[in-house]
Amino acid sequence: MAGFSLQLTDEQIQLRDWVHGFARDVMRPAAAEWDEREETPWPIIQEAAKIGLYGFDLLANAHADETGLSLCLINEELFWGDAGLAMAIMGTSLAVAAIFGSGTPEQLFEWAPQCFGDASDPKVAAFCSTEPAAGSDVASMRTRAVYDEATDTWVLNGQKAFATNGGIANVHVVTASVDPELGARGQAAFVIPPGTPGLVAGKKYRKLGLRASHTADVYLDDVRVPGSCLLGGRDKLLERLDRARRGQRTGQQASMRTFELTRPGVGAQALGIGRAAYEYALDYARERVQFGRPIIDNQAVAFALADMRMELDAARLLVWRAAWMGRTGQPFTAGEGSMSKLKAGETAVAVTEKAVQILGGAGYVRDHPVERWYRDAKIYTIFEGTSEIQRLVVARAISGRHIS
Repeated sequence: MAGFSLQLTDEQIQLRDWVHGFARDVMRPAAAEWDEREETPWPIIQEAAKIGLYGFDLLANAHADETGLSLCLINEELFWGDAGLAMAIMGTSLAVAAIFGSGTPEQLFEWAPQCFGDASDPKVAAFCSTEPAAGSDVASMRTRAVYDEATDTWVLNGQKAFATNGGIANVHVVTASVDPELGARGQAAFVIPPGTPGLVAGKKYRKLGLRASHTADVYLDDVRVPGSCLLGGRDKLLERLDRARRGQRTGQQASMRTFELTRPGVGAQALGIGRAAYEYALDYARERVQFGRPIIDNQAVAFALADMRMELDAARLLVWRAAWMGRTGQPFTAGEGSMSKLKAGETAVAVTEKAVQILGGAGYVRDHPVERWYRDAKIYTIFEGTSEIQRLVVARAISGRHIS
């Protein structure tokens, strides 16, 4: 039996360093400009596609890593470069995760390549779950999908909110209720093919952070898709609905299945932001002289940096554990996926805030990137499940009770 080790393999180290080089040389120099422009950075996405850092093959190869760590390494390095640009690159992977988690292998290989396009004409994809009245309360989803048996099509109507790449995506993956009486257990996920009539882009949001990533509402007005666009197929859906009606366990519904798959990767994103801020503050504290010596020689600053490093390393261990468990099929009996995202997200917020404090007035102005990282970090206690929801998941898992 191989001994326990946290040492990365040579292949993982090469992958990490390759992504880090792109983050350092391409993303960092462009980050401030795209944050100000608040536009989708198509040139950056295309550069990533040209070198193989944007596309289905990257995700497939990362998934082939039996430790589950490759995607975490990719996310941490990209978001170390810049979170807004990184989300523009990695936002598509959420839609692909939904197809992977709920769809058949045939659906994955049909739709995943269309989510990305190619290096000459890159595309993006969107996962649309949140609604104006259904954020954390997924069971309150109002978007409806009705089956038309005569034409073997599904007709979708509703509104989605805060969708990454919403309205500009080549492929949209939309969750909808097919049996409202069953609440979250009566929901399913659908692929909306490119150019489908009735899908209309809503307003684009102007955000606190992640400004280079497009976020918008999506409206569905009698959107008609073929029966083959129901992820997992109709037979599987009918079996699941029948079990739900008889009060039997049905497994996770579409949105939660997607979020559970992606939580360690999202935690790694937050780690990248926090690590960037920590490293910048550490360098600044070594160079900034006050009262005749570098400010790092003061315990107040040095201890703050020590705490920042400690919390980042602790969060990374939780992220890596959850990623390994997910890849190797270990059940999250204590909400380990939620733990990883919760710890990493709150650590990123705390570390970036402390970095601003260490820089003082310099941290508050745009001459230094820590103010941008501070703005970018906050979303990690909100999206992909708020911190409160993550704590609820963990509390229910460890207590075995339906805590509300």
